[in-house]
Amino acid sequence: MIVRVATVPASRPFVDTLARGLLAEHGGDPAALARVRVLLPTRRAVRALREALPRLRGGAMLLPDIRALGDDPDEEEDLGPDEEEDLGLDSSAPPAIGALERRLLLAERVRARQPGAPGAQAMALAAELARLLDEMQIARVDFAALDDLVPDDLAEHWRETLEFLAIVTKEWPKKLAKRDRIDPRARRVRALEALAAKYRREPPDSPVIAAGSTGSWPAVAELLAAVAGLPRGLVLLPGLDRGIDDASWESLDETHPQFGLKALLARLGVDRRRVPAWPEAEAKEAPRAALVRELMRPGATVEKWRDLGHVGADAVDGLEAAACPDARTEAETAALAMRRALEEPGRTAALVTADRGLARRVRAELGRWGLEVDDSAGRPLADTEPGVFLRLVVDALARDLAPVPLLALLKHPLSRGGGARADFLRRARQLERACLRGPRPAPGFAGLKAALAAARKAALEGGRTPPAEDLFDWLDRLAAAAEPLARALAEPSVALADLVAAHRDFAERLSTGEDDTPAVWRHDAGIACRKLFDEFAAAADGLRPIPGADYAAVLDDALKGAALRPVRDRHPRLFVRGPLEARLLHADLVVLGGLNEGSWPGEAAADPWLGRHMRVRIGLELPERFVGLAAHDFAQLLHAPRVLLTRAATADGTPTVKARWLTRLEAVLQGAGLALDTSPWPAWRAALDPMDGPPRPV
Repeated sequence: MIVRVATVPASRPFVDTLARGLLAEHGGDPAALARVRVLLPTRRAVRALREALPRLRGGAMLLPDIRALGDDPDEEEDLGPDEEEDLGLDSSAPPAIGALERRLLLAERVRARQPGAPGAQAMALAAELARLLDEMQIARVDFAALDDLVPDDLAEHWRETLEFLAIVTKEWPKKLAKRDRIDPRARRVRALEALAAKYRREPPDSPVIAAGSTGSWPAVAELLAAVAGLPRGLVLLPGLDRGIDDASWESLDETHPQFGLKALLARLGVDRRRVPAWPEAEAKEAPRAALVRELMRPGATVEKWRDLGHVGADAVDGLEAAACPDARTEAETAALAMRRALEEPGRTAALVTADRGLARRVRAELGRWGLEVDDSAGRPLADTEPGVFLRLVVDALARDLAPVPLLALLKHPLSRGGGARADFLRRARQLERACLRGPRPAPGFAGLKAALAAARKAALEGGRTPPAEDLFDWLDRLAAAAEPLARALAEPSVALADLVAAHRDFAERLSTGEDDTPAVWRHDAGIACRKLFDEFAAAADGLRPIPGADYAAVLDDALKGAALRPVRDRHPRLFVRGPLEARLLHADLVVLGGLNEGSWPGEAAADPWLGRHMRVRIGLELPERFVGLAAHDFAQLLHAPRVLLTRAATADGTPTVKARWLTRLEAVLQGAGLALDTSPWPAWRAALDPMDGPPRPV
């Protein structure tokens, strides 16, 4: 059987190069191009290819059948049922259970095994159980493998851990079957397996191209093998290093960027030296490829760093680094570099980072020039305006109307109380001046009214202007609206569905203005929050009662677990992206930010359930494998025409450790007698805000 595999060098923009190749081979016959099927890892890559083809052709055209595999779920929303059925999944397969519903059900099982566990602890353990479920289903590990995992010589607490894991090995499958649901990752794996089986059983006559995936999921690797074996199939690899020496190739470990591609080629039975470049990719290796290859060289062959004469000066053309003293300076530097890119017509710039805090700061900094740039990874609903409002509603009542949370709620922009916002805010300020700036009033609305009455009496006796009489009626209306939720939060045992309903009712009444519509559900963030509450109410129906005091933790988990993603990038030439998706997309300037250990690469998450040898024994990947995936993303992005590397020397006043790849880059440059150009960005950033720091003496 002939296996067809090719690669797009990391120095070439992947999606545009793929599009040019498709046009070169099929562009002369529009009908032929429409019969081509292209499988890409993510929805964003699908959108990019759909935009690139007509742009490169110069007009409207019939597009190929372009589908997303969804094997990079951390950066994109899960595929919908229709998309999975398009991949080949039988339409009779059970629907996937919602992420929130799954966490709530798992948290219920945690409480059943650990009565009295606080709500935050139960939700955290539920999230960890969900992560284990995903890992096992992606790796296609049978739950039965856990039953005989603990040998007699291991500690007793491991036995107790595995008894606790009966939640996922025995109870969870029954719970899913009762609800006629399936785990999201299990459904995705089924779809991928179904498509691979279909290709083996009925090879299509039209071309099939699987592009951009490294086969990190076993089911995806199986599908790629099926595509590579088709009469007109092709697997297009991202950034295979065909120039790496044999000794280094043989000694690759899980932390190397080429390790995943090596494993995939071994599965396909293809020699890396026989993998050609995609027809539209350049034949000559880019100068920076030698530099990237050396800085990623495996430890077994680093002695070859003694001779780095083959790394030429042109390898560092367009490569800059900016070491910043703190996170604020790093964000300002990155934003300034991206803003500078707009001075050149048509030039694009992208911040690529795994640090969500840095992404948020850069978006804010770009706002000084009126530039709105969305983070493709989205924003947690908990951080949006309606999300904050919904959390404040619960926080104020759960803390018995303590002054700080109460004022935070009353002064929130969405608080209206059924009338004009200005009138509501005026009364809130009167209440603050009257009784919230001194000793704390007694708990609840009764305490507020008593404190207000005392303040009014003292003002009258002292000859001062007393608080307005209508404040009492205003407080009575607020108390009547809040009473069902306040009562539910104080209950030792209450149905979660009742809590959700009472919370929703009070939030709507408090945010309703003169137009009689709740402001909390307006605009994109409000619509997303309303959709989440619909899901929340449906998932809570039928669950066992919980202590009312646990509701705040459950709500926070729900809002933090959902993201508000932009429909499209707001600025056509500026982007904020995560590493996984960015490696397939192009930008003229790439700012690689947050290059510190613990951020990029991220810290290896400690598995609360299984030790390293246990994971190996049942077939789960070790944490080092995720370092290799991060290294692959970094190596791909480092080939961009212009790259700015940034890091913060301190985070929250604590010194940071630079990413291992920066340390290696410095060693390679020193060995090659090279140096990066002095970056102007820190100096320009300082000139942008000359009043930073202590005032100069006159």
